[in-house]
Amino acid sequence: MTTTTTKPAAATTDESTATKPGSAVSTQVGRGTTSIADIVVSKIAGIAAREVDGVYDLGGQAARVVGRIRETLPGAPDLTQGVTVEVGEKQAAVDVAIVAEYGVAIHDLAAGIRSNVIDAVETMTGLEVTEVNVTVHDVHFADDDEAAEGTSTEPRVQ
Repeated sequence: MTTTTTKPAAATTDESTATKPGSAVSTQVGRGTTSIADIVVSKIAGIAAREVDGVYDLGGQAARVVGRIRETLPGAPDLTQGVTVEVGEKQAAVDVAIVAEYGVAIHDLAAGIRSNVIDAVETMTGLEVTEVNVTVHDVHFADDDEAAEGTSTEPRVQ
């Protein structure tokens, strides 16, 4: 008696869409195709970076200003602020711009962000993360919040 085993068709990809920057990633596994858009990877990476203790905010100065304006408008917050991704057929590269809390060891913070982003993206998408670059744009002091809350509209002199 002979046993026949069938295997799924070889994985193929639509080269016209998978190689363009900003295009959806497409993989075929036997009976269908799965496409993962760049924005999905950006959101996953943004959420994963924000989960790390010591991250005050994401993005550089301009991105944070635009983010504050956007928060005043109705709708969901921008989860991709401060995150840039390049997505290929099987791999992704992530750049994260952050503002660190004062007192946190920045090298440990970057390692934590890197680890959390890699775990989240690889687990949720199946893509291999080749690199996670972390740029620290600023350091946030707790005194900054207290000073902003304590400012009065009265003139300092009379």
